[in-house]
Amino acid sequence: MTPTSVTSPLTPAQLVDEYFIENRNRVVEIAAFLDRLDRAAPDTPLDDFRVQALRGALALILSSPAASRVTSIQMMLSDPTSRPLDALDRKGAVGAYDGSHDDRP
Repeated sequence: MTPTSVTSPLTPAQLVDEYFIENRNRVVEIAAFLDRLDRAAPDTPLDDFRVQALRGALALILSSPAASRVTSIQMMLSDPTSRPLDALDRKGAVGAYDGSHDDRP
């Protein structure tokens, strides 16, 4: 069964009127965060998996078809493994999946 998209009850103009400022602020916050990272160590490359995931999600927002952006980003940031962890840890609460440290098959 293929999921169907639900049409918004608001028109595009109504959506922009209602949500533009809120989302403009989010974009400015993301830009400010990335600027702070760049200024923190301008000559040191940052390979933190969370920042890489954020950059990947931003690129995906601009390049993906409209119908799949949310799903694609959720899948990009989620742990794709199905085997449970041997013990509870805090790693699941970091907001992105770090596959480089995963020793699960």
